[in-house]
Amino acid sequence: MLAIGWAVAVPVAVFAASRHASSASSTGYAFALVVYGIGRLICHQRPERSFFLFGAPLAVCARCAGIYAGAALMAIAEGVWAHPVQQPSSHGGAPAGGAARRLLLIAVAPTAATLLYEWTTHHMPGHWVRAASGAVLGAAIAWIVCRASSADSV
Repeated sequence: MLAIGWAVAVPVAVFAASRHASSASSTGYAFALVVYGIGRLICHQRPERSFFLFGAPLAVCARCAGIYAGAALMAIAEGVWAHPVQQPSSHGGAPAGGAARRLLLIAVAPTAATLLYEWTTHHMPGHWVRAASGAVLGAAIAWIVCRASSADSV
C-alpha cells in the first residue's frame, strides 16, 4: 500500500504546489512541502531530469518516478491477481534468496544500461527511457516484497 500511496502522492503534490495562492489551501501546500521534502531525501530532484506536470517538476526525477510507478503497478497487480497461499510451495510465496537476487540483477540491467550510456556518452536518454528502465526495477522489487509478505502471513 505504501508504494501505491507514494506513487499517487507525487503527482498530487505537484498539483497542490502549482495552484494559484488564492485557490490553494494551506493544507495542500503543506502536503506538497512534505512530499517534496521526502523526495529531496531520496532523489536529486534535478528539473532537467524530471517530468513536469501543471508547469512544475515532480518531486522525484523521471527514473525515480518510473521506479515508484512500476512498484505501485506491481503491488496493484499482486493484489488483484494473487491467489491466497494455502501451503508454502515452490509455486507461490516468496522467491528463494538466490532467485530474488537473480531477478534483481536482471531487473537492474535496464537502469544500469541507461546509467552506463549517460556516463560514457555524456548524453541523457529521454525521460520516458529513464522512467521505463526504473519501472522494471520497481516492479521487480515490489513483486519480491509482495511475495515475501504474503508468505509471511501464511
